[in-house]
Amino acid sequence: MGREICVIIPTIREYECLREYLRNARDHGFDTSRLHVLLITEDFCEGDAMAAMLKEEGVSGEVFDGTRREEWYEEQGIAEYGHLVPAASHAETSFGLLYMWANPKFEYGVFIDDDTLPHEDEDFFGTHMENLAFEGEVETVSSDERWVNVLHRNADDHGLYPRGYPYAAMDETVETNRKNIGNVVASQGLWTNVPDLDAVRILMDGDLQGQARTRTSREDFGADFVAARGNYLTVCSMNLAFRREVIPAFYQLPMDDNRWDVGRFDDIWSGVFLKRACDLLGTRIYNGAPLCEHNKAARSTFDDLHNEVAGLELNEHLWEVVDDVEPASETRPSGDAEADDYAAVYEAMARALVDGEFGEYRNGAFFNHVGEHMQEWLACLDALDRIPAVADD
Repeated sequence: MGREICVIIPTIREYECLREYLRNARDHGFDTSRLHVLLITEDFCEGDAMAAMLKEEGVSGEVFDGTRREEWYEEQGIAEYGHLVPAASHAETSFGLLYMWANPKFEYGVFIDDDTLPHEDEDFFGTHMENLAFEGEVETVSSDERWVNVLHRNADDHGLYPRGYPYAAMDETVETNRKNIGNVVASQGLWTNVPDLDAVRILMDGDLQGQARTRTSREDFGADFVAARGNYLTVCSMNLAFRREVIPAFYQLPMDDNRWDVGRFDDIWSGVFLKRACDLLGTRIYNGAPLCEHNKAARSTFDDLHNEVAGLELNEHLWEVVDDVEPASETRPSGDAEADDYAAVYEAMARALVDGEFGEYRNGAFFNHVGEHMQEWLACLDALDRIPAVADD
């Protein structure tokens, strides 16, 4: 098949987690020649050691620190858009999306966080690929608040809501059904051990080192599911596979390096936009397996709180801004969606944010800032489209 899967890992410390994911692939008979690994790091990190690891593992891949990213922008003729990917931020996963877009051979992307490990008994890459090809009956989940808690299965026992879940949507009434689906464009694997919570919820759980005391286990996850049409969900990029065509609507939002100090919502807000696009285009986000083990390193909960608090109010309302958005151009509600369709929906959402008046919210102007970056994201992809593709050697 060739190297049609781009594995994107942002890392500044635990890059050797890749070895475990490759071992998992080999143990389950997954062909690692299908993989191309992109390690996104910084100049102060061990770039040479990362490159040596790729060579030792015999896997195709590249290492991009800050300097090399700048060189790549120049080579591609998109240096004017380099600010779209903030340095030393988890949102630099967007560089991986640009890299994929510039290389049409990549049909699929996989995001992996460096503080995770695969479960030995699950075929990590194989399961994600099966999910993206899924057609059949699956559980659909909805709520009276129009938000689905991806940890809903045992929520009555553990009471957890993931990072990015609006506080106003808590205490929801959940309804489940069965439905035949297809056209899956994203596969979100969930996580055991340390749950992905925001700092406020971690403080409520009594931990000052950035980790909830309540932990999740395999028993907290049941059947795979999708969120019903018209319902939103949190999308975390620590364990996520996706089809190439969603890239126009999957920009990991500009966080951390902004005058409002908003951070930690890059993947969450990108998931809100992607879910709205999927609902309009008749496609799906699949959730559940493969699970990964999340081993979040200890850090100050108050540091996380500082990074999140500037955007907490905005997070309550972002989905309301885009919920009524309709694309300006004709789309394919049958689910036969293409990249142009995602771009059209994304442009409509960007315009709603750019043109909106959000003075009633603290830091409301950040919404306008995000919308402007979304428009630039589409312009950047257009610029990459004008560059002749390099033949795969």
